[in-house]
Amino acid sequence: MHLFSKILLTFGLAAMLVISPHEEFGQEKRKRIVFFGDSITAGYQLTLQDAFPHLIQERLDSLGYKYEVVNAGLSGDASTGGLDRLNWVISQPLDIFVLELGGNDGLRGLSLDQTENNLKAIIDGVRSKYENATIILAGMQIPPNIGTDYREEFKDMFPRIAREKSVELIPFLLEGVGGDKELNLPDGIHPNEAGHAIVAETVWKYLKKHLKSSP
Repeated sequence: MHLFSKILLTFGLAAMLVISPHEEFGQEKRKRIVFFGDSITAGYQLTLQDAFPHLIQERLDSLGYKYEVVNAGLSGDASTGGLDRLNWVISQPLDIFVLELGGNDGLRGLSLDQTENNLKAIIDGVRSKYENATIILAGMQIPPNIGTDYREEFKDMFPRIAREKSVELIPFLLEGVGGDKELNLPDGIHPNEAGHAIVAETVWKYLKKHLKSSP
């Protein structure tokens, strides 16, 4: 990684992992949900307030759940980069870890054996430090122009990992959004504000069952 990129990554992650003001003033300590992903999680070309992790935070707050959401999305990140930065991201305690990586691997046609190994290693890394944490894996799909066999292998990788590692699976994070021009930016890949609202609803369906505190 280029030195300048490392500097930006270091400062960016430090900003994302800052302690919530709710804790600084002695209020009840909140449980922490970490969304660990790429440009989808980061809210590419949108403000962080429009990205689905923040919309999840708003839902939690509105319902009275004592959780703090951490957006650890990094645009352009592939599974190897995610594995490289994992230890920094999980240096603070967490209760729920939502893993949204692999999409860039697929778009770049990278080895899916390596992608699968990286995603498993990330899951193992979280569990080795926080064995009671809930881990949710966000499944992804790639466009058909990548190649039918590769595309099917990519799609099948996520449920296989979820079964082997016994983690919750969101079958397709972009359900109802992927391929819809009205819900994506002009690049046809990244959700716009309306798309992120739908993604947040999809995530919520799988997340809410793992929330420990009652509203």
